[in-house]
Amino acid sequence: MDAAAEDVISGSIPLRKAANAYNCNFMTLQRYVKKLKIAKENGDSTLDIKIGYAKPRQIFSEHQEQELANYLKQSAKIFFGLSTMDTKTLAYDYAKANNVNVPDNWHTNKKASKDWLIGFLKRNSSLSIRTPEATSLGRMTSFNRHNVSEFFTNLSRVYEQYKFGCQDIWNIDEKGVTTVQRPNKIIASKGIKQVGAATSGERGSLVTLVYAVSASGNSVPPLLIFPRKYFKDNFVADGPPGCIGSANPSGWVTSEEFLLFIKHFVKHTKCSKEHPVLIVLDNHASHLSVNMINYCRENGIILLSFPPHTSHKLQPLDRSVYGPFKRFYNAATDSWMKNNRGKTMVIYNIPSLIKAALPNAATPKNILSGFTSTGIWSFNKDVFTEEDYLPSEVTNRLLVTENITSDSVSNEIIGNQKNINEYTKDIPSTPSLKNQDNENNQVKVGVSPEELRPYPKAKERKKKYEPQKN
Repeated sequence: MDAAAEDVISGSIPLRKAANAYNCNFMTLQRYVKKLKIAKENGDSTLDIKIGYAKPRQIFSEHQEQELANYLKQSAKIFFGLSTMDTKTLAYDYAKANNVNVPDNWHTNKKASKDWLIGFLKRNSSLSIRTPEATSLGRMTSFNRHNVSEFFTNLSRVYEQYKFGCQDIWNIDEKGVTTVQRPNKIIASKGIKQVGAATSGERGSLVTLVYAVSASGNSVPPLLIFPRKYFKDNFVADGPPGCIGSANPSGWVTSEEFLLFIKHFVKHTKCSKEHPVLIVLDNHASHLSVNMINYCRENGIILLSFPPHTSHKLQPLDRSVYGPFKRFYNAATDSWMKNNRGKTMVIYNIPSLIKAALPNAATPKNILSGFTSTGIWSFNKDVFTEEDYLPSEVTNRLLVTENITSDSVSNEIIGNQKNINEYTKDIPSTPSLKNQDNENNQVKVGVSPEELRPYPKAKERKKKYEPQKN
């Protein structure tokens, strides 16, 4: 382009021929030549002249937009992400605090425009609008460095004492399976507001699957618990090979059903006091009955529980097996509904669907991936990064006594935005963007998004001293 423009300006070749000779767009070359001629006539430098149209004026500088993007990412990582409405409000407050010129409609609505948000997301491709997964406060805060460190310390002691191999390390967990599946995505016409798929009902009946996998990639046939008062052998006739069944009114795991599965587990693993095994599991009440613990002692089973509300990160079955199993089970249920048109699925059809889905999910590769990703085997206490612990930082606080005044408590949980009047009280309203150059908008950032809207932080925990009893 530069060579073509130079030939045109020197008069050695016409504009049209130069565009064809240098394979350039005629209109683009014409505009570029015009810019160069004007610059030379005015005695200006041609180094800053760019090809094509000038970049549209942005409200924020690149540095300011990067600060906003980093703040949005960090807020999402600690599970307190901002909605589109919150983001537009923050952008307006950020612009006002830093004396950035904004359109009049920003002042009218007290928030940024929809067009600005769309452009902001396009310019920052690492951001997108996502639907967050609901995460309980217990899970969010319990998975912290202290709890995880305690678990790996106990795991290390067990490894040192018993010298377990990968074939001796097991994980047991339960999974609810229902007669109403979540349909898979289908191809349909564009523009249709709603697309349906057949299910057996609005709410289905639930059967509980109890399963065990080892760090070597092996597994034990599952236990299926039905919501019935009495169990009959024909309930699991079409189930996975070697599976067993039980029944109780709720269909959930109780201490009796879990003890039944442990006996089933001992039968398949041949564990004993001479050849002990390790089972890592959550500390559900049904797993901690006296009869079950005594039976484990008699048969060489070492139990190690996860800290409360951390199984979503530490449990191998949750990390790499039950997710694929859910997808394969939904696909198998979809196929059953298509092959049995007009029929309603009942709990006695579930074992055959588990038989079809479980082998595809509980592959040795998936099982090994679960133990590796949790750091259980091969042992890796540093498998989790600082980013994994970020959500728990919201409730990390010092323990203070009751006599500390309220003025010393500086960090509060903020559901509302921090008052920004201290930053904006002396800043007048700014005019419209008409006929303003981009250079006029290059304002040095004085207030960061975090100063306007601090990251959520719980109050310091107060300890109340009880009077001593005489």
